Amino acid sequence: MNLLAKCKETIVSVVPIMVIVLILHLTVSPLSVTMLIEFFIGGALLILGMSIFLLGADISMIPVGQKVGASLTKKRNLPLMLAIGFAVGLVLTIAEPDVQVLATQVTGVDSSIPRTPLIMMIAIGVGLFVALGLARIVFQLSMRWLVTISFVVIFFCAAFVSPEFVGIAFDAGGATTGPMAVPFVMALGLGVASVRKNSSTSNVEADSFGLAGTASIGPILAVLIMGLLAGGNGGGEVASITAEATSEVSILWHFLRLVPSVVVEVVKALFPLSIIFLIFQMTLLRLPRQQVRRTVLGLIYTFFGLVIFLTGVNGGFMPAGRVMGAGIGSIGGGWWLVPVGLLFGAVVVCAEPAVWVLTDQVEEVSGGHIRRPVMLVALAIGVAIAVALAMTRVITGLSIWWYLLPGYAIAILMTFFCPPLFTAIAFDSGGVATGPMSSTFILSFTLGASMALGGNPVLDAFGVIAMIAMIPLIAIQALGLVYRHKQSKIAKPVQKEVV
Repeated sequence: MNLLAKCKETIVSVVPIMVIVLILHLTVSPLSVTMLIEFFIGGALLILGMSIFLLGADISMIPVGQKVGASLTKKRNLPLMLAIGFAVGLVLTIAEPDVQVLATQVTGVDSSIPRTPLIMMIAIGVGLFVALGLARIVFQLSMRWLVTISFVVIFFCAAFVSPEFVGIAFDAGGATTGPMAVPFVMALGLGVASVRKNSSTSNVEADSFGLAGTASIGPILAVLIMGLLAGGNGGGEVASITAEATSEVSILWHFLRLVPSVVVEVVKALFPLSIIFLIFQMTLLRLPRQQVRRTVLGLIYTFFGLVIFLTGVNGGFMPAGRVMGAGIGSIGGGWWLVPVGLLFGAVVVCAEPAVWVLTDQVEEVSGGHIRRPVMLVALAIGVAIAVALAMTRVITGLSIWWYLLPGYAIAILMTFFCPPLFTAIAFDSGGVATGPMSSTFILSFTLGASMALGGNPVLDAFGVIAMIAMIPLIAIQALGLVYRHKQSKIAKPVQKEVV
């Protein structure tokens, strides 16, 4: 029954993209019959794999994360808490599907950036900032100042790094807040905040959010540092686009031949996670045998789900996305990309199950003042505009600085006026809109369009995930300002009556 519920969630997220691709195929950008079939098979594998993966994460990640967070806080050992926070962030990010897909996309268009070191730098960045986020909760530090200082350092580093690394770095921040890391990290933060003593209810509520948002800052800085150290120039060989890559082999073999390499990558990703769970069980948790069996079962689900998901993504979804992007990019100077980007952006955010969870969360926190339909409309409009603007980058070659610098400046400025709880939720939700569809299909679509237009895909395409992730920072804080205004209007009549 749980698997059926997860399938429904994933179908709602994936099927709208598949319908749009079918419409575009029948109208303006036809795919080969072989590639269209592979795309739909890939979509079916993606739905099945992600459903099994999410079920495994629910069984193992969330309960263990809450127990680890609570146990660490009760021990009152800050160095141990920070060390475990770092280790958890590191191993979860290595296993994160969106990070695996992003790294594959990067090396696919720029062979000078090695895949494994890129994943490791992203993971180290997440680990360090998970530890920093836990320290913020323990010491009750201001989220706004942590965010402000971090982004000042990030933009300072970005000013000196090779431009090719900027878009990749900000995309890494959006990709890390995926279905593997977010449930465990948020559960860890909730566990720490819930048992912290001498705290008011409102502070505990605010501290329960913000850890995932803090964690997503780390990989941005880490990849920029990688660029500073490597001095990369994006000079790797760019992969060519072909719609007939599998015309001479059976479609079944096209997917089966991917499985061995995918299994190896998934084993590498999940092995450290299994080891750290074993260490937790022996030293910290000491869960009963039934709970241990349940956690192991969750890890098995996670393994098979991840294998199926990545096979579908690599075999059908990403290749079709690139060819579709190239086809539309070659029509009318590429300007058809803008309305298609608007459509993709609105559909992606409205179809993302995590967005519906977020809207419920904000409606509850605001006492019903911020209604779900209002927030859905705000996010849909914002993300649609973000993807459309990303397409204008592809067409015009305009620097990503013109988008990210003012966007993050507005988001950070708003933290000084927005209620702290909404700020924490906003930065947590930066990854809500950047689900698997963003890192798989939309990024592939953007890369294909850039290649077709003769641009530099490393400069012009990477950054689309970052722009999608940036919108909730502004939209949710704006709703927080509306909430504060309504609260102040309610409070004034009460004050007059008391007088």
